[in-house]
Amino acid sequence: MTVVNHFLSPIVSATPETIATATLVVETQQQGLTEITRKAARFIAEAGAKDGTLLIFIRHTSASLMIQENADPDVRTDLTTALDRLAPADADWIHDVEGADDMPAHVKTMLTGISLHVPVVAGKLALGTWQGIYVVEHRLQPHRREVVLQFIGNRR
Repeated sequence: MTVVNHFLSPIVSATPETIATATLVVETQQQGLTEITRKAARFIAEAGAKDGTLLIFIRHTSASLMIQENADPDVRTDLTTALDRLAPADADWIHDVEGADDMPAHVKTMLTGISLHVPVVAGKLALGTWQGIYVVEHRLQPHRREVVLQFIGNRR
């Protein structure tokens, strides 16, 4: 028999004081992951955030958001390869008005998602040691992507 111990930290409760919103423009270079962790952290600092939640939302259907390892760049390469295997460009898609890579991009977005929530504690993103926030470009060509950042919580 395996015994698993669980520990819940003390619960902290507060009424939100502020909602701060900004749009981040990300110019992608090609298909792959572009890290935006530092830009999200800068937004949190400039918003004067203390405790709350950062909502991150991408305003596109052929690009997505992801929290993933930020230490080894091979992880990002392998993730792009895995998504290409799940939704290959040569899968006889019906929708091809915007090119052969468009429909696979929509499928990849469906699999990975267009929004994230990151806790903010004491003015810092509560990410794990090896976690980074990424815009995932699913199209082959560069694109201008808009990411809405919204902090809801208390200020310093």
